[in-house]
Amino acid sequence: MQEKLKFYIDGKWVDPVTPKTLEVINPANEEPFAKISMGSKADVDKAVAAARKAFETFSRTTKEERLALLNKIVEVYQKKYADIVQAISMEMGAPLGLSKNAQAAMGIAHVTQAAKILKDYNFEEVKGTTAIVREPVGVVGMITPWNWPINQIACKVAPALAAGCTMVLKPSEIAPMNAMLWAEVMDEAGVPPGVFNLVNGDGPTVGEAMSSHPGIDMMSFTGSTRAGVAVAKASADTVKRVAQELGGKSANIVLDDADLKKAVVGGVMNMMSNSGQSCNAPSRMFVPKAKHDEAASIAKGVAEGIKVGDPFAEGTTMGPVVSEAQFNKIQGLIKKGIDEGATLVTGGLGRPEGMNRGYYVRPTIFANVTNDMTIAREEIFGPVLSILPYETEADAIKMANDTVYGLSGYVQSGSLDHARKVASQLRTGNVHLNGAGVDLNAPFGGYKQSGTGREWGEFGFEEFLEVKAVIGYGEKAA
Repeated sequence: MQEKLKFYIDGKWVDPVTPKTLEVINPANEEPFAKISMGSKADVDKAVAAARKAFETFSRTTKEERLALLNKIVEVYQKKYADIVQAISMEMGAPLGLSKNAQAAMGIAHVTQAAKILKDYNFEEVKGTTAIVREPVGVVGMITPWNWPINQIACKVAPALAAGCTMVLKPSEIAPMNAMLWAEVMDEAGVPPGVFNLVNGDGPTVGEAMSSHPGIDMMSFTGSTRAGVAVAKASADTVKRVAQELGGKSANIVLDDADLKKAVVGGVMNMMSNSGQSCNAPSRMFVPKAKHDEAASIAKGVAEGIKVGDPFAEGTTMGPVVSEAQFNKIQGLIKKGIDEGATLVTGGLGRPEGMNRGYYVRPTIFANVTNDMTIAREEIFGPVLSILPYETEADAIKMANDTVYGLSGYVQSGSLDHARKVASQLRTGNVHLNGAGVDLNAPFGGYKQSGTGREWGEFGFEEFLEVKAVIGYGEKAA
């Protein structure tokens, strides 16, 4: 049993003010493998005080000093890379290959990207006689999720550091071990005391204390829409900036001129990646009605070829979902799909055959789904794909937009111009055309109840900056 019972505050590993522990569960076998401390408002107060003090000097550092710090973080991160990969697979169930090639890799990619942006960024420009100056927003409270844990830490911490902010991080208590390794990286890289602070805990205690804290200038939150609303409400009394990346129910529109097999295979694999636990997962596949049955047959074959198993076993392509609560939620929504009359093509209730332990879910495909069914409305956050037939392209676009979410969209077409035309009509923050992957320099975030603000690239960097106008800056002295 690993024990990580201290918090990282003001450049030191310190005991919680009030001892309280939580076991971290391995979702592959349902056994505890680590123990962390759960923080309180008093721990948040200490961390915020350290961050406020550090901001006085860190906010005045030069671009060159912060660049050197980011480059050192990359160097130390690389040394701990294997440990980070192991931690992510152990605590949230990602297969080793996914942890190594995507989960942990995204952490280092965001730091590298932040350094590139900082190197060329102009913090000051003169327009007429006024200087427009961009300055760090202040102390940032960060709350990150369990599904892409170090990705979300890095895409907040790296640009905040580059901007000259100081911060307090509350990682998910479900998958906290990678965050402890991240804090070790920050410490070894020489991040000045108080610039980065970590307090473990839950949302109602530590998250609430951070969101309502008068010493925090901005909250950056990634998680469910329900929890995002709570963060925004708690932040309102102190009128702090709130940036949120929340839930999604992304549409994948397969147009009539698309290569059906390629589109469906790619869509299913994208949906099932990370056990379906991605906010931008293409969970609603829209296909022309005449091609619906063929699409369902292709999807069935792909889903049944996925190897579900132990994240550490060779050949595993899909691990468990993260927790018992998540497993039960997914099972309930699969049952809803069956009860409401969707066609269960493959998968369904219970664990995959031969498994009696671990939070493993059958890769599940539903066909003949209508847009009013629960499985088409609610974010399932599991390996469950809904296939919805459509009569006309206009109908597909209308159904795709008929959701409270607006994080990502996907369009498949034999013509790039056709795909672009449809993309322009989707009310989402991201649209992927013909299987295009992520772009680290592109803004990531959503419309509607999928959030406010943007992460990644220059747009994400600028979330951590305030804009000041210095008027008369260019006038000659009287």
